[in-house]
Amino acid sequence: MASPRPLALVTGGSSGIGFELARELAGRGHDVAISGSSERVHDAARQLEQEHDVEAHAHRGDAATYDGVEGFWRFVAGLDRPLDVACLNVGIGIGGAFADTDLDDELRMIAINCTGLVHLAKRVTRAMLDQGPDHGERRILVVSSVSATTPTPYETVYGPTKAFGYSFAESLREELREHGVTVTALLPGATDSAFHHNAGMGDTVYGDNSWKNDRTLVARQGVEALFAGDDHVVGGDDATKQQAVDNRSTPEPEKAARHAEGTRPPR
Repeated sequence: MASPRPLALVTGGSSGIGFELARELAGRGHDVAISGSSERVHDAARQLEQEHDVEAHAHRGDAATYDGVEGFWRFVAGLDRPLDVACLNVGIGIGGAFADTDLDDELRMIAINCTGLVHLAKRVTRAMLDQGPDHGERRILVVSSVSATTPTPYETVYGPTKAFGYSFAESLREELREHGVTVTALLPGATDSAFHHNAGMGDTVYGDNSWKNDRTLVARQGVEALFAGDDHVVGGDDATKQQAVDNRSTPEPEKAARHAEGTRPPR
């Protein structure tokens, strides 16, 4: 017998903001399908089921490849259930001077942050439209970053991938508005996760998690904005939100210099 609960998918749902998004949705009574690149995704699913009376479906795959993205979609479609919520969260970063970073690593980041986003969003969008307005509310969350609002030296490719995601979300939102599908962009500030460590930035200001935003708060703000139908939300404390506001009027060279203070590797 099929579960009576609504279904949500979350990419990159095994840790960090992604896991907290899945936890928030499970707490709201959603069954969840989560993806991750390691076996940890199965542990995350078991934890969600233990904490909440829901079903959690785990899929391990490589978000940098066509087959990896398509495999997760086939996994979700194979559940043979309507899709109510999609959180397109998976993303990676790479720190360091552009002249020094590895080209293959940066192309992989683009594949995950941009190509994979478009790929899965295409599948999700068509599925939600096929369900029709009688199905009820259908919601998409695209996780971008406050980095989308500023130049990001020493993360020189990462920032533009997040700007792509933000613009993509706002554009798709307008297209889907008349069909009753909402799209919300979440722009987290620096968050207490393994993100910057995994990006090779452990020896920078951003390598220290002690001053960063709480990932549970960021996820909660994202889910609240998603269900409110907001176009975007900045994830984090008041200072983070003010930074995003200030970025609208601060000259680009000034923002670039400020960002570099936190991301420049030690000489």
